[in-house]
Amino acid sequence: MNIKAKIPNFITLLNLLSGCIAVVFVARDQFELAFFFVCLGIFLDFFDGFFARLFKVQSPLGVQLDSLADMVTSGLVPGYVMYKLLLNFNKSKELVSICERDYKWLELDNLWPFLGFIITLGSCYRLAKFNIDTRQTDSFIGLPTPANALFILSIPLVIASTEITFLKEALTNSYILMVISILSVYMMNAEISLFSLKMKNFSWQNSKFQIIFLLLAVILIVTLKIVALPIIILLYVLMSVIQNKMTS
Repeated sequence: MNIKAKIPNFITLLNLLSGCIAVVFVARDQFELAFFFVCLGIFLDFFDGFFARLFKVQSPLGVQLDSLADMVTSGLVPGYVMYKLLLNFNKSKELVSICERDYKWLELDNLWPFLGFIITLGSCYRLAKFNIDTRQTDSFIGLPTPANALFILSIPLVIASTEITFLKEALTNSYILMVISILSVYMMNAEISLFSLKMKNFSWQNSKFQIIFLLLAVILIVTLKIVALPIIILLYVLMSVIQNKMTS
């Protein structure tokens, strides 16, 4: 038995397990722990590919496992988080049980939170496209699902930690949350080239955008802490667009 060939797939399954655990914590409204396990899953997602390349054991099975694991960690979890946010700040404040015979759960106000799962649908479509898109080797076309997941999962953490009244009110507005959901789906599947953070070398000429981005990200994290995370994701997209304009 080739143990080396099994290691990347085992790491991928740990990513999937992290996503499953995150789902449980989202169900309990423990968003901090859900965020931690999604971060752990994304960390493992990086290393399964790293070890597959290191041991030269890339396989079609590994590719499929990777996407299936990401579908939970970076697809289901952020969609569920948005569902919970829309549910918590829905006008009715609670869903009527689907077991009730009068079917009040079919009323528009009670169906509204389920629209948060468009993030899950958009993530699934993006992952499927990624598997057959040969262009995405040194860069990404559209926002990667892990980055989108971090953006969505940072929202409840920002709400809980920020003292900026305007920001808190904006992020607890169900219509704004719905706009965020739609935009995240668009960004994941848009034909926008985003630079990869995997630098082949540290020369300024070849990696200046990555270096500037990483420096700005560190400064933002030090100064703004958790509030910095969604800003960093937006900065990543903005800088990629600027790079595309400068190189086109």
